Amino acid sequence: MSGPSFAVRVAEDPADREACFAVRKEVFVAEQGVPEDIEYDAYDAVAVHVLAVRDDGTPLGTGRLLYGEAAAAKTGGDLSVGSLGRLAVARPARGLGVGAALVGAIEEAARARGLTAVDLHAQTHALGFYERLGYTAYGPEFLDAGIPHRAMRRAL
Repeated sequence: MSGPSFAVRVAEDPADREACFAVRKEVFVAEQGVPEDIEYDAYDAVAVHVLAVRDDGTPLGTGRLLYGEAAAAKTGGDLSVGSLGRLAVARPARGLGVGAALVGAIEEAARARGLTAVDLHAQTHALGFYERLGYTAYGPEFLDAGIPHRAMRRAL
């Protein structure tokens, strides 16, 4: 039995961006207890946001890419590396390939901007997911919003 089909696109219009923020609120704020005032930041204005939607338009997941100066603090100052972040998949859509499709769309956006690699800060429970997509963990575990994370990178 297959799940619902979905599409992933860059969130360019205001309705798509609002759908991205709604998924993040559902996953990070409601489910994981991340304070809302730190979930949304100044980087949202300059990031490339991607959105996964079911055929009926229901938002299923989101993520964002920071690049250039916006990513520098997260990538050790290397302007050729993008920063994948805020990857969130709504609970009913987990296990359907939505997360992997979102990562692929973010990597495609990074390649289109001439980036050579993508960094991310993975919640430690998600390390295996990102490893299966070709990411390698580096550096020590650290807390972000009270949740254990590890830095990871994948060359493009």
